[in-house]
Amino acid sequence: MACRLGLGGVLLVAGLLKVGHLDASVQSVRLYQLLPWEITAFVGSALPIIEIAMGLLLITGTFTRISAILGGLLMLAFIIGIASVWARGISIDCGCFAAGGEVDPSATQYPLEIARDVGLLALGTWAAWKPKSPFAIDNWLFAPLTDPDAGASDAELDDKESAQ
Repeated sequence: MACRLGLGGVLLVAGLLKVGHLDASVQSVRLYQLLPWEITAFVGSALPIIEIAMGLLLITGTFTRISAILGGLLMLAFIIGIASVWARGISIDCGCFAAGGEVDPSATQYPLEIARDVGLLALGTWAAWKPKSPFAIDNWLFAPLTDPDAGASDAELDDKESAQ
């Protein structure tokens, strides 16, 4: 439960901090210089909304395995993006929790940002591997139907049938 809440909380906060400033989010995506200019407006506008949606799904425990996989893939994309600008010598703030922008090369924190995202990727991986947790909507949505024979072995079911 802690893994899904941790990743979900970070994604929710990151998305909420950016959703009111979509122009800055678009600019942050453009500074990475990874996507064609035409696509950056869509990605920069959609990213905060996707982060909020993934965060809410994880926090509520709704479609936990799928949400954790998608959240983990988002972290992997962020790791690749940060590593890419670092390797190319581009000095920017990652734009992870606010408007990113160009910064002095001494102000970059790429190793810490990558380490944080690797940790969040690990949380997503664990939540995808072990999606069952307390206080999750999945427990209610996907609860097994009440079946008096649920959990019975084949031999027990055969004995029951022959007795009838």
